[in-house]
Amino acid sequence: MELKTIQFGTIEYKDENVLVFEKGLYGFEELQKFLLIKREEDLFFYLNSIEEPEIVFPLIGIRIIDDTYPQEDDYEAFGIVKFNKDPKKITVNLKAPVYISQGKKSGYQTIIEDEKYPVEFPLFKE
Repeated sequence: MELKTIQFGTIEYKDENVLVFEKGLYGFEELQKFLLIKREEDLFFYLNSIEEPEIVFPLIGIRIIDDTYPQEDDYEAFGIVKFNKDPKKITVNLKAPVYISQGKKSGYQTIIEDEKYPVEFPLFKE
């Protein structure tokens, strides 16, 4: 199958590459099928909607930032990245992680109630 995206051009994929988010993501509950895209030269992953290919969420593995971050069995925690032209203003959402299981081909988003995890955590420091 093909997915025509704005950011990555046309991507060939198979059904077994599709991640299903039964409840969608916060604010995008109607979108349930995604591809997880990683370019070799890039630090980030991209969660690209199949239903609406123009919707893309940049992600970063949270364990890179905090190796004690809450994990779930068979799922890896990712934070949604908010880009900015100024690298010092790039942030990652640690409050509402996206958990992805490559093995189960599924994912979900949740809210971590612990106050030490902010919505806008600075990704880069001086």
